[in-house]
Amino acid sequence: MIRHTILSRLTALVMALSVMAAAPAQAATTLLRDADMEYALRQLAAPILTAAGLSPQQVKIIVIDDGSLNAFVTDTRHIFLHSGLIMRLDSAEALQAVIAHEAAHIANGHIARRLGNLRAARTAAGIGMALAAAAAAAGANSQAAAAAAIGSQSSAMRLFMSHTRAEESAADISSVRFMMRAGVDPRGALEVQKLFRGQEALSVGRQDPYMRTHPMTRDRQRALEALVAGQKSPGRDATAQYWFKRAQGKLTAFKRAPSWTLRRLKDSGSQDIAHMREAVAWHRQSNLKKSLSAIDRAIALRPGDPYLLELKGQILLESRQFGAAVQIYQAAANRAPREPLILGGLGRSLLATGNHRQALKALEAARGRDFTDARVLRDLAVAYAKTGQPGMASVVTAERYALQGRLKDARLHAERAVATLPRGSAPWQRAQDVLSAAKQAK
Repeated sequence: MIRHTILSRLTALVMALSVMAAAPAQAATTLLRDADMEYALRQLAAPILTAAGLSPQQVKIIVIDDGSLNAFVTDTRHIFLHSGLIMRLDSAEALQAVIAHEAAHIANGHIARRLGNLRAARTAAGIGMALAAAAAAAGANSQAAAAAAIGSQSSAMRLFMSHTRAEESAADISSVRFMMRAGVDPRGALEVQKLFRGQEALSVGRQDPYMRTHPMTRDRQRALEALVAGQKSPGRDATAQYWFKRAQGKLTAFKRAPSWTLRRLKDSGSQDIAHMREAVAWHRQSNLKKSLSAIDRAIALRPGDPYLLELKGQILLESRQFGAAVQIYQAAANRAPREPLILGGLGRSLLATGNHRQALKALEAARGRDFTDARVLRDLAVAYAKTGQPGMASVVTAERYALQGRLKDARLHAERAVATLPRGSAPWQRAQDVLSAAKQAK
């Protein structure tokens, strides 16, 4: 079930440290959450991360709802992929090459250095802005002062980017090594570079963000080609290709027009993926009968697949077939009891049937496994309110608003929670944490 989680401008800026010099945050960033897609990406990333000496359980692959071509890291625990990049790649190896490159930045220790470089760049920009303000205060031409400010920011950007070209070359070398160690064809890296061929000739405003965060040179491209040419191809992994087509197929089915999806079912890679995509297309056209028929055909090919069951549960829930949705979500949860997005869907369907206590149990389990899912926090607040626990409803609402950057609203609900919950209890302390964060942000 693809869902959208909104992050605040501030959160988006923190997450996108590597692109802030090139493209300041203009709006809220939207994450795409889907249990099926995230599972598929974990299958693709696991061998790469292991080869890089990183833990597949600790490094998460996060999809951002953005049609441009980009991927980046901002810390040691997350790799961010734009949805546009996933939809444009042609093979599992190409996507694994992107993951390997970003994993190399983590494994090679580039994150800490980039934070230092970013602080230096921001200091340079700040000095330039101060000089521009002083010039304006002294009566200088306002356009000249503005030009000085823009120039200082451009210099700061060059200062930041000048520290990254060597890192990109080092990440190229490491990524090829990781792919070979994982048994993945490193020629996927060349597929990625072909996708960006010609980007450097475009103006900065027309370039995809990848070209600004991953500066490419002819020398670097030739070096990468030489690295790959010297390696023996291990052959294509059919299992990896299946999970790539499944993630890409699910994503395009929800992001492209239904008519586009229905015309391209033969390109799905396997029959079960084709049925799954068809089910999504018919569901988006509010044709419940055809949608259920298609998803049932997919389930028949992969009986017991919890992620196909979850999609059927979503179709039923959004078609207001609440009782049937509970049964399907429960079957999915029985097969994937540790999947928070499935548990969240079960709790949501139970809320819709009025079974608030069972919904609360499922939603608490979902939050226990992923406390950053804003939609689960919203549903959890409803479940607490329906079961006579207003203090708990306030604290999870405060946490949800804090995640979304709405710190004024978060503070208001945290204050309500503190006044209601037992002093010193774990939920009371969580409300205090929100109050502290709101105070620091202010």
